[in-house]
Amino acid sequence: MIDMTGKTYWLVGASEGMGRALAHELNDAGARLILSARNRDRLTSLCSELRNAQAVPLDVTDLEAVRDAARQLGHIDGVIYNAGAYDPMPAQEWDSDAALQMVDVNFVGAMRVLGEIVPRFVQQGYGDITLVGSLAGYHGLPAAVGYGASKAALLSLAETMRFDLRESGVVVRIVNPGFIKTRLTEKNDFKMPMLMSPETAAHRVFKAMRSRRFRTDFPAPFSWGIRIVGLIPDWLLYRGS
Repeated sequence: MIDMTGKTYWLVGASEGMGRALAHELNDAGARLILSARNRDRLTSLCSELRNAQAVPLDVTDLEAVRDAARQLGHIDGVIYNAGAYDPMPAQEWDSDAALQMVDVNFVGAMRVLGEIVPRFVQQGYGDITLVGSLAGYHGLPAAVGYGASKAALLSLAETMRFDLRESGVVVRIVNPGFIKTRLTEKNDFKMPMLMSPETAAHRVFKAMRSRRFRTDFPAPFSWGIRIVGLIPDWLLYRGS
């Protein structure tokens, strides 16, 4: 089990929902935190609730801002990429601005952050990387233009890093939650199965971070159902299309 006491983690996407709850979990475990998000006021408020936390406001879609933030970090032991954007969008209602924003935040933002951190971890011979994906990344789903594709790309990135970094001392993991009750999922107009509170989801992410297991999907059995979709033949899955 990984001991977090005295270790420094950079949590990107910390100001709201699950990220905010995860900051509290890590704080209670004795970690030092560097917290990033776009909302400076929310970060400052969160830091005031924690024992040892520093706010570094950041827009992950701005490469120079990411590089500047990385220079401010000093030594870190781990990074958690939790920044996310979501808008429900069927293909027949395609909104290019919204779709590209989701891809930029959910995937390209992770590439910007990891581009500054992975070489550092490789050089020091250790480091801990946690990517927060989604069960939506496993398969194309209705009304998920932008979001599903960005999470699928994040999953592929995690799998690639797992292969490449397996003998480097750098731990890579991806955590794929289902529906979490946040301001983002409030946009949905359908019943979300096994909807979780941010605190419940954060605790599951925290537990995953205590181990070296690569992949954690939750909640079960919803996550099992999503994975089983991949076993359905195309002629049946897309019948009537």
